[in-house]
Amino acid sequence: MKLERRKNKIYKVLEQRQPDLTVVMENIHDPHNVSAMLRSCDAVGIPEVNLIYTSAKYPKIGSKSSSSANKWIGRRKFPSVAECYGQLRREGYQILATKLDENARQLYTFDLTRPTAFVFGNEHAGVTDDAASLADATVFIPMMGMIQSLNVSVACAVTIYEALRQRMDKGYYQQSRYGPEALEKLKEEWLKK
Repeated sequence: MKLERRKNKIYKVLEQRQPDLTVVMENIHDPHNVSAMLRSCDAVGIPEVNLIYTSAKYPKIGSKSSSSANKWIGRRKFPSVAECYGQLRREGYQILATKLDENARQLYTFDLTRPTAFVFGNEHAGVTDDAASLADATVFIPMMGMIQSLNVSVACAVTIYEALRQRMDKGYYQQSRYGPEALEKLKEEWLKK
């Protein structure tokens, strides 16, 4: 009975994954932030994240802080922004870097049902100039208070939940976004975890 429930849960989760929605983490050094971001990605159905570490080492992620989300989220590592963005563009993603600058547009003005990669930068410096200038656009979350920034893991959650909202409205979570062969392969892999 327990095994059957686990199998059904895995199947349901995989059928709601959004293989054309991803997050890029650029030089995020606090393992608690990385873990919280992975947890939010899992909750939204993001199957894989992209990691760029040019000024910091990849932090060790504990299973407690991520509630084991790191077990269910794939991670690709890149040595540079250019290599990461090149791969994402070959895969057809629009790349949206989170940065409050004069060209940034509100998050809510974008069509997030398109293949989308959101870029989040270091806790202290934000995204690098390269990450912002090479992106298709810069986006910001409207803020009404005195403080004009959110913790990076909170900003990630707010941002990807807007993508979830738009995709739910279009019915993207009602049927699998994977092809039948890819879905079956993932089911087999996940049952072994």
